[in-house]
Amino acid sequence: MDILYLLVPLSVVLALLVIGALAWAIFRGQFEDLEREGARIFEND
Repeated sequence: MDILYLLVPLSVVLALLVIGALAWAIFRGQFEDLEREGARIFEND
């Protein structure tokens, strides 16, 4: 039961880190042009 005092705050911190990373990616424009990045693999250099 004592391990819950460690695991619950640790999981909250991990969840906040994941949400922060997702928010950072969204605000930096990582998801702006998904179709262009998918079609880029078919282009010849």
